[in-house]
Amino acid sequence: MNEDKRIQRIVIAGGGTAGWMAAAAIARTLGQAVDLTLVESEAIGTIGVGESTIPPLVNFNRILRINEADFMRATQATFKLGILFDDWKDLGTQYFHSFGLTGKDHWSAGFQHFWLYGRTKGHQQPYDDYCMELKAAIAGKFAHLPEDRMNYAYQLDSGLYARFLREMAEADGAKRIEGKIARVELDGTSGDIAALVLDGDRRIEGDLFIDCTGFRALLMEGALHAGFDDWSNWLPCDSAIALQTPNVHPPVPYTRVMAHDAGWQWRIPLQHRTGNGIVYCSRYLGKDAALDRMLGNIEGDVLTEPNFLRFTAGTRRKQWYRNCVAVGLSAGFMEPLESTAIHLIQRSVLRFIRMLPAGRVSERDVAEFNEQQMQDMLQIRDFLVLHYKVTNRRDSPFWRHCAAMPIPDTLAQKIELFRETGRVFRKNEELFAENSWVQVMMGQGIEPQSHHPIAEKLRDDELDRLLEAIRSEVRQTVAGLPAHQDYVARYCGAAVPQAA
Repeated sequence: MNEDKRIQRIVIAGGGTAGWMAAAAIARTLGQAVDLTLVESEAIGTIGVGESTIPPLVNFNRILRINEADFMRATQATFKLGILFDDWKDLGTQYFHSFGLTGKDHWSAGFQHFWLYGRTKGHQQPYDDYCMELKAAIAGKFAHLPEDRMNYAYQLDSGLYARFLREMAEADGAKRIEGKIARVELDGTSGDIAALVLDGDRRIEGDLFIDCTGFRALLMEGALHAGFDDWSNWLPCDSAIALQTPNVHPPVPYTRVMAHDAGWQWRIPLQHRTGNGIVYCSRYLGKDAALDRMLGNIEGDVLTEPNFLRFTAGTRRKQWYRNCVAVGLSAGFMEPLESTAIHLIQRSVLRFIRMLPAGRVSERDVAEFNEQQMQDMLQIRDFLVLHYKVTNRRDSPFWRHCAAMPIPDTLAQKIELFRETGRVFRKNEELFAENSWVQVMMGQGIEPQSHHPIAEKLRDDELDRLLEAIRSEVRQTVAGLPAHQDYVARYCGAAVPQAA
């Protein structure tokens, strides 16, 4: 790339959720400051199973000045307060990973230390009783609360979300070109990408390219050979099947994740249908058996043909290389156990916009971008591995493999620190906060052996009042909330989709 040349032409390769999130954010943020083109083909399907999200998406939509009710209506969305895990610690057990806070922290120690101390003093109420989002979710209730006191995300149709963002991006000046990418043309001198060559030998030139071509990574890997780190030794699931069913119950404000003997199954309720899927390790379960297992554990008739997926957990070694940025599945893949797929797209897009060069690409920016992206991937990887490693399940070869596998040192440190001291430290703006780690580690069966001495500063009567006051506030708040289905119908109710 000519060092004096300004970045004027940005080309996005691929549509879907990743492509249109990038297009919408760039077009709305930069407007006419850049010439933005997105290339996609209607003939190429998208993965389109990312229906469950996490709270940062609320802020992403606000940054783009998206009206929430309009967005939810367009995407058939419901609210999400967390994830219910079935059969992960052991068969017949459940726990809930909620959004928001549990109890009230002290600057020196998280609330879990006061709860742990309370147990030594005879308080037997579960940790769950101190979290408003958790109790509201289980009760099937939801409402927006003053000062954003209810932490939530969305359960949505990702295909409809992409369509919604496309309309917005095109209204803000993004141009869409229909066509398949036949090859990627490199500059013979610099090695940068010079153009995308489409079917019919149409050339789309650009100064900077965003690869949203999914698992194929046509630009970042196919043309630039950035390299890939395979994490399947820690995350052994490599296959998934997805399909849709009608709602047979009022949609609940949470995603359900049910472990089985070779992986897990999801259930995500939208306004008028439910997304279902099974994730599994093909070494321990065949495709036909996986489909039979999922069909035996769904509610309602099947509305769509099964979508069969193969993947490898891991990350591109560089997510910005030369004049190309990989976003979404082209950058790497984390199985959707904690609903991080759309979040990783969001992080990449907003980070790219912050670092967008005016002139030549700064290698310092590129290095910083890649370091931050890798840190995100590593921290999410560790959180996912936690679910498989820390469990009492030994009832199948898959779970025995997970129990025996070595884990990253970073995760081992986090687990043993919590086991010994009850402490969790959030590092470098990592996605999952202290309460997330506490809920999952205790839910998976880790019992801390000690608590912070600050809790013992409270007299017994002060501890009694503190714990009861928090439980009482949670009870009263949840009691006053409307049913989730009723709130959704009033706030953002969508018309029932017409049958095809």
